Amino acid sequence: MSPIKILLVDDHEVVRKGMKFLLEDEEGVKIVGEVGSGAEALTIVPELKPDIVLLDINMPEMNGIEVAKILTKRYPKVRVLVFSMHNDPDYILQSINNGVDGYILKDSDKDEIVKAMKVVDAGEKYFPPEVSAILVSAMQGKGHIKPQPAVSSTTLSKLSKKEKVILKLIAEGMSSKQIAEQLNLSIRTVSNHRASMLKKTGLNNTVELVRIVTNEGL
Repeated sequence: MSPIKILLVDDHEVVRKGMKFLLEDEEGVKIVGEVGSGAEALTIVPELKPDIVLLDINMPEMNGIEVAKILTKRYPKVRVLVFSMHNDPDYILQSINNGVDGYILKDSDKDEIVKAMKVVDAGEKYFPPEVSAILVSAMQGKGHIKPQPAVSSTTLSKLSKKEKVILKLIAEGMSSKQIAEQLNLSIRTVSNHRASMLKKTGLNNTVELVRIVTNEGL
């Protein structure tokens, strides 16, 4: 049986080297390439024809969520497995909304990583217990799933100019800390803007707003 061909996409060379070292003796898995940016990944996928793209989220120029959106549309047979340090529900839900086949955290052990690769290669979705728990917490209220109000692009008209800027950065995959640094704001101020956006729109989280930005833009 042919090994699962993996393309590593991470802007940190030490992460790529570490993953190659971790998997080099693993039977049934083969690293066929490694690149440090999303743009490189989109260029090299047709050449290497990987079965799975192991994809980081925070990368310069084009983040992993944007890359996943393009990959899943352009190469539907290629599985996309996010490998991220972020356990923020917004990152996880944005990744799912853009077609990824699985999401694992960078502190996962070797067995978890290999299991994830084999599951998504078989055509199934893979979200480990800790990621599933985050998703459930994000979707649930007091013991039940809260219904989401219907939203449309007109919802964005309720937001201030600053809130729209922050929302756009959230949609690009940035954390509150990164947004605060980029806009020269405190993390508390960014959090207050996020809370204000939810209050104005009547939503339970920013995911629905991100969907609007992703589908229709600001």
